[in-house]
Amino acid sequence: MTDHRPWRGVLVATALPLTDDLRVDFDAYAEHCSWLVANGCDGVVPNGSLGEYQVLTPEERTRVVETAVAAIGGQRVMPGVAAYGSAEARRWAEQAREAGCGAVMLLPPNAYRADERSVLAHYAEVAKAGLPVVAYNNPVDTKVDLVPELLARLHGEGHVRAVKEFSGDVRRAYRIAELAPDLDLLTGADDVLLELSLAGAKGWIAGYPNALPAPCVELYRAATTGDLATARRLYRQLHPLLRWDSRVEFVQAIKLSMDIAGRHGGACRPPRVPLLPEQETAVRAATEKALAAGPA
Repeated sequence: MTDHRPWRGVLVATALPLTDDLRVDFDAYAEHCSWLVANGCDGVVPNGSLGEYQVLTPEERTRVVETAVAAIGGQRVMPGVAAYGSAEARRWAEQAREAGCGAVMLLPPNAYRADERSVLAHYAEVAKAGLPVVAYNNPVDTKVDLVPELLARLHGEGHVRAVKEFSGDVRRAYRIAELAPDLDLLTGADDVLLELSLAGAKGWIAGYPNALPAPCVELYRAATTGDLATARRLYRQLHPLLRWDSRVEFVQAIKLSMDIAGRHGGACRPPRVPLLPEQETAVRAATEKALAAGPA
């Protein structure tokens, strides 16, 4: 199964349902993972930023992965294993391996602005866990930019198999393909899905399918199979929501859309705070409009 690439397709960066007293609702999370797959998604990415991994205890973070695996099978689960230290990130990758996951997603060191040697060492260490690693490039939040040249080196040395690209610079797709043609490019920001799909992206690590899986999956399939008429129509319809994925308040926005769509979104743990009234109004209006539009 060396050619198996479980990161391809639509993998949902899952939001994490919490109870009213902000405990993790593991039963609701299991149901959510199953519902996403039933609605056409290919898998889930737990313990990412959308899953509020930074404010989970180690016990909660472990159980989130185990819950997803039990719900939909390990080959559909690609946990985020980000941590301040390389040793800790490797331990999370080992936990994912023991749980039966098919791959992991890893940010570069994010406690400080790491240099290239540190980035290489970080990915080399986590790769020792034995699972394929998908790099996550988010220079806005981490202040470390996995530029195409660095990605090509990480791939060439066997440390990463794919990259979740969140820089927003769609021109990078072509440079990455030139420098590392066997490195899978994955769309990392919802609001550049169409552009990166046309540039050859092999997957979408997606936020908004948490609330609207069916139209988002239809958008992805249309974009990647060349059905541009359908893709453009859906993209225009969904883009007022998709662009929230690139904003600071993306977790709150997506969880609100989930609530409006009849899912369990709910509150976030501090330090995230509720949306401002005008933000809530905008998200609510865009979500209701998308729901009313129905299938393409």
